[in-house]
Amino acid sequence: MATASVAFKSREDHRKQLELEEARKAGLAPAELDEDGKEINPHIPQYMSSAPWYLNAERPSLKHQRKWKSDPNYTKSWYDRGAKIYQADKYRKGACENCGAMTHDAKSCMDRPRKLGAKWTGKHIAPDEKIEQFELDYDGKRDRWNGYDAASYAHIIERYEARDEARKKYLKDQQLKKLEEKNNKEDEVRGDSEDEDFEDVLKVDEAKVDESKQMDFAKVEKRVRTTGGGSTGTVRNLRIREDTAKYLLNLDVNSAHYDPKTRSMREDPLPDMDPNEKFYAGDNQNRVSGQALEFKQLNIHAWEAFDKGHDVHMQAAPSQAELLYKNYKVNKEKLKSQTKEDIMEKYGNAASEEILPRELLLGQSEREVEYDCAGRIVKGQEMSIPRSKYEEDVFINNHTTVWGSWWKDHQWGYKCCKQTIRNSYCTGAAGIEAAEASADLMKTNIARKESAEDIHAPVEEKRLATWGTEVPDDLVLDQQKLAEALKKEDEKRREERDERKRKYNVKYNDEVTPEEMEAYRMKKVLHDDPMRDFLH
Repeated sequence: MATASVAFKSREDHRKQLELEEARKAGLAPAELDEDGKEINPHIPQYMSSAPWYLNAERPSLKHQRKWKSDPNYTKSWYDRGAKIYQADKYRKGACENCGAMTHDAKSCMDRPRKLGAKWTGKHIAPDEKIEQFELDYDGKRDRWNGYDAASYAHIIERYEARDEARKKYLKDQQLKKLEEKNNKEDEVRGDSEDEDFEDVLKVDEAKVDESKQMDFAKVEKRVRTTGGGSTGTVRNLRIREDTAKYLLNLDVNSAHYDPKTRSMREDPLPDMDPNEKFYAGDNQNRVSGQALEFKQLNIHAWEAFDKGHDVHMQAAPSQAELLYKNYKVNKEKLKSQTKEDIMEKYGNAASEEILPRELLLGQSEREVEYDCAGRIVKGQEMSIPRSKYEEDVFINNHTTVWGSWWKDHQWGYKCCKQTIRNSYCTGAAGIEAAEASADLMKTNIARKESAEDIHAPVEEKRLATWGTEVPDDLVLDQQKLAEALKKEDEKRREERDERKRKYNVKYNDEVTPEEMEAYRMKKVLHDDPMRDFLH
């Protein structure tokens, strides 16, 4: 519930005040009185004249749901940084081998690694550090600034303040110097009047006034009550309060979006307004103008150079990247000017001061040209043959004509050698004569064959051997040797059917006699013969 609005200096004061209020409710402590001597109800704020109807002070409040009493087991102290507890004179067993302290080992030592550690030299023994163990509460564990000493930041503030003072002093001296020089020049040109002297004195006095009194521009303020809560450091008041806020320039809900957290409006709120009368064109205007655009081009050049294999990095070596970009621009301008000069030297310059001939300027000539109704040239000028997008008049393999310049028997070929093979080598007139002779010989052979087929030759009866094979006329077989060969062929086939009768030391003779060949033919089984089942 709401209590009296009292500003407490610390959390401890607040706790004591709450304990006092609980004691007063229990009757263990005297009640607090106001200026009129009346008892103050701790559940009713002092600025309220009467308690509201929903507040029942006699019933227990909701304070029991909040752990407002601090636990004595927790501490708010912090580590004593840099504190030492004992300085040893000689090395002790179990101490750090590098510095000689007992509070850590050699692996966790933060001193400079010695060439010979304290374990072997026994000299320059480092003191033992003070090791503390704290049990922090919920807030203490999550306090980012717990144990922070504000005095450690004092030298940084003093340095920046000294710099600001020196800057202010320098600016004042420069302004006074300029005013004095201006006054001296005016005195030399003409005599000074009383009014002019009075104005100059006012200007000098105005320059001597402190900056904080002249304008509220450089005032340093502390932003509080931000969206995330707490303060966000110090900011300068960089906007004159009489200016119209950027989100009020265009009240249309469909206009440029305004981000209240970052106070940025990237798009132009008034795109249709005259640029000469426009005071604000959006935050993106700063990204595409001035040095921001040049810096963007420098980054892009560094990325493209790195992709092409150059060892350049904008963040690692910015000076190198900027120097390479300058050299690139110089070389680009040189190449551009050289290309322009080459084109002008080859085709001329129409913008030059040289006067062209009248015939070329007006396109006049004495040639007479006639056109038909369709605009085609009838007389006076040769028709220009349109060029194809494909290669023309390209001769390969010693040919003098292109492929497709000759047609015969539904085949394309070369006219120079009358060949129908595209990748053939040109043989010229000799190749044509040889091809014609070959064609004539082929025709003669075909005619002779056709005439020979027309005459039917008498069929001679041939004596066929066993199973239809032809037997030469001059073949004479010995009947005794033939019988022996047939007998051997039968034995061979029986051995093939019965593997047990086959001998190991079999000797073969590669010489085959006509009788053995005839016996093989006679005994061979022809699987395609329909009468083979009746032979054996």
